[in-house]
Amino acid sequence: MTRLTLLLLQILVAAVAIGIWHVFTRVPLCGLSLIGRDDDCMMLLPPFFFSTPAEVAQRIVKWFEPACWGLSLSCVFGGSIWRHLWITLVEAMLAFVLGSLGGVLVGFWFARQPRVAAVFDPYVKMVNALPRVVLAPIFTLWLGLGIWSKVALGVTLVFFIVFFNVYQGVKEVSRTVLDNGRMLGMSERQLMWHVYWPSALSWMFSSLHTSVGFAVVGAVVGEYLGSAAGLGYLIQQAEGVFDVAGVFAGMFVLSAFVILIDMGVTLVERRLLVWRPAAADGRD
Repeated sequence: MTRLTLLLLQILVAAVAIGIWHVFTRVPLCGLSLIGRDDDCMMLLPPFFFSTPAEVAQRIVKWFEPACWGLSLSCVFGGSIWRHLWITLVEAMLAFVLGSLGGVLVGFWFARQPRVAAVFDPYVKMVNALPRVVLAPIFTLWLGLGIWSKVALGVTLVFFIVFFNVYQGVKEVSRTVLDNGRMLGMSERQLMWHVYWPSALSWMFSSLHTSVGFAVVGAVVGEYLGSAAGLGYLIQQAEGVFDVAGVFAGMFVLSAFVILIDMGVTLVERRLLVWRPAAADGRD
């Protein structure tokens, strides 16, 4: 399957889903009343609870509408949502970088020090089992309503995903490759850079794709629970006044936001994993 075909199929899925949403919120279905009257008609998805694609699209356009007409940055990025996007981006990126870096370092350390891993194993599992939503008010109390309480929440989500994948990737290094490296006289430092690190890279990038979404989730949940700006703040404000179109618009913008960040991670992955052979497509 070519990239163009794949892209067209992905767009088709989105178009079908939006089309179904539009039909169910705009076209009344008759004969579905519980009391059995044929003249009773109802919407399968009442617009008051589910909004409509047109209203959501109008809200998104309104958010991104330039403040003025011109080519200056103040005009192009003068829409009301850009400030909120920037704050959420900073929080998510800080959480992603700090959580990923911590997960990589601790994962490597635990994989290379089995005794340390055995000692801390129950504590790692215990902390990982804590609901992150419970930690959000604690981080707000400790770090205030600024960005750092949201970053801390995002770090707790990202860290364990990267940690477990890097740990497993280093542990599953081929014993044959290790023995061959040692037979050729490679030092532990050379083994780290030329054997352990490449082995963990595939696992690490697999976790990073998931971590991107969790970093944004941590930032948005923190904003939702207490903030004055950000995508989570926009969604919370819309919910507070029963603005369903605003809630759905915030979720769509958030989804597109995550996809763009994930595309950046994919580009870095392709650059660093050029040595990896292409996966078989299963065809004879």
